[in-house]
Amino acid sequence: TRGAMGGLSRSTADIVTVLDAFGMDVILIETVGVGQDEVDITRMADTSLVVTVPGLGDEIQAIKAGIMEIGDIFVVNKADREGAERTVRDIRQMLELREFTGNQWQPPIVLTTATEGRGIPELAAEIAKHYADLTTRPDFEERKRRKARERFLRLLRDEMMDHLLDALAEEERLERIVDRITRKEIDPYGAATLVLDTLSFERLRGLKLPPTGGAAGGRDDTPR
Repeated sequence: TRGAMGGLSRSTADIVTVLDAFGMDVILIETVGVGQDEVDITRMADTSLVVTVPGLGDEIQAIKAGIMEIGDIFVVNKADREGAERTVRDIRQMLELREFTGNQWQPPIVLTTATEGRGIPELAAEIAKHYADLTTRPDFEERKRRKARERFLRLLRDEMMDHLLDALAEEERLERIVDRITRKEIDPYGAATLVLDTLSFERLRGLKLPPTGGAAGGRDDTPR
């Protein structure tokens, strides 16, 4: 993740965009394994798979609440191991705690043994079924727009922070501010306000976007 939180690196979205531009219909994104609050994958992927294996000890604890909320499909891999059925049962019990409306997608549980190819066709079918369900929902376009907005704001925050830290690094401005905070000559909020007051947003208010299809691009770069 190169130090980024959420289970994904900052460059993942860029890589997905490049693959999408090359016409890849299906793009697989593997996280490093995520915790309860590290669910950035949902802001990028159309379908989120939660993959687990039997024999992790207490399976209920291994699958954290936050992960249960984001899973569109649950996969129990290495299903030839002892305890696979127990893992399925535990996941099913936790899914029963979620509230689903009448026509809301209900996550299936798929057993696979990847080394033998068992269950892979069934998993591919469930992924296709979920995406088909997604595209027929009235909020599909709004969902795409929300993802685009979140990606833009995240990119903007990252770029602004990089530029800001570069500027503060000159003449050791950052260290001098930290020294003043340490000596309690100024509090962190006051220091942040002091830095922000030096920025000018006048040019932003006069920002003019290029016409659709111009330099900014008119294609839909929403990850598939």
